[in-house]
Amino acid sequence: MTVTDSLKVAMLGGGVVGSQVARLMAENADDLAARAGARLELVGVAVRDASRPRDGIDGALLTDDPAALVARDDVDIVIEVMGGLEPTADLLLAAMSHGSSVVSANKALIATEGPMLHAAAENNSVDLYYEAAVAGAIPLLRPLRESLVGDRVRRVLGIVNGTTNYILTKMDEEGAAYDDVLAEAQRLGYAEADPTADVEGLDAAAKAAILAGLAFHSSVSLDQVSCEGISRLSQDDIAAAREAGFVVKLLAVAELVGDADGEGPEAGIVVRVHPAMVPRSHPLASVRDAYNAVFVEAEAAGQVMFYGRGAGGEPTASAILGDVVAVARNRLAGRPGPGRSDYAGLTVLPLGRATTRYAVSLVVHDRPGALAAVAQVFADGGVSLQSVRQEGGLEEGVPDAGLVVRTHLANEADLRAVVERLRALDEVKEIAGVIRVEGGPDL
Repeated sequence: MTVTDSLKVAMLGGGVVGSQVARLMAENADDLAARAGARLELVGVAVRDASRPRDGIDGALLTDDPAALVARDDVDIVIEVMGGLEPTADLLLAAMSHGSSVVSANKALIATEGPMLHAAAENNSVDLYYEAAVAGAIPLLRPLRESLVGDRVRRVLGIVNGTTNYILTKMDEEGAAYDDVLAEAQRLGYAEADPTADVEGLDAAAKAAILAGLAFHSSVSLDQVSCEGISRLSQDDIAAAREAGFVVKLLAVAELVGDADGEGPEAGIVVRVHPAMVPRSHPLASVRDAYNAVFVEAEAAGQVMFYGRGAGGEPTASAILGDVVAVARNRLAGRPGPGRSDYAGLTVLPLGRATTRYAVSLVVHDRPGALAAVAQVFADGGVSLQSVRQEGGLEEGVPDAGLVVRTHLANEADLRAVVERLRALDEVKEIAGVIRVEGGPDL
């Protein structure tokens, strides 16, 4: 491709990721020009304090007036790495109204305001790309949007939050307590001072909404994702999973439910984030520390896994620049690339429509008939048992026993009803925990 004149790039945000974007743009300027077909010229970076130096960014480019920056008529591409919903959404709308294409790394914004932003991109004939919003440097969104467009995705199963994966890895491999590993993750910079978005699954839920929308060509918003984090997991939970041949991961799951074609009046998609037991033989079980991986199951392509670093300044900057090059090519061609794909219009269904396997931990009064009573509740609820393991019993005067019940495939709503009946059962002292089992041979 012949290199023409330059395309002008503005950036909102000059933190860790923004600094890496600026550095890579400068260091790889010739290569980026060859790939894009035009030199990419950074003409402004909006930050809160323009007087403070930023690593890798020419101080002359800094401004504390983002509205003026995105209103410039000579800007071709706006990179957004400032985060947040407001004023970010308004700034991106303004940028597109002035003819700028947008590249964003803001998963919360895309998951919350995606339809509005896509509509603005279409109305202004510009691009809205956000590869970096989900899994850092892993090329994932573009394959879902373009490479698998001729296939039918059935299920997406992924580890999309590096902080929680780091915590769960340490708990599994070193037997460390949750609070201790979280504190270590904060010291290492993997977790924020306020880790709520990570450990309660909110970060993963935003990414799950984006993945589901692309995989199933339907509109999925953040508030439609069922979300459960890892903060209630104990070392006992991790140890019990390990003893049974499983590892616990925080998974984002988006799946087609209904008839064989995902059609019919009760068909749709279920999108959920929660801890799950994964067999150690499954590829996702070997994803350690702060790495991410997404497992896609499609009708024709079969099983495909995308793996790599999911966070950090350099990986995220790499994904951003990949989008910038794609957007630059589109602008030189005189037309935007593929936009939103929500033609399928599938309904996002409640969590109760999900089907998976479960492990239910109980404390029962160890007396004759207790196990039979528990099994009968599962049978009456239409939930088939795969295995039952008893832990402890009437030893040294201990009157209670632990039971770990694993089920075959069951409907979420049915399982919930069974758990409520178990709580009311005289033989059951406590429901110690319920965790889903994903990635087995029948899933």
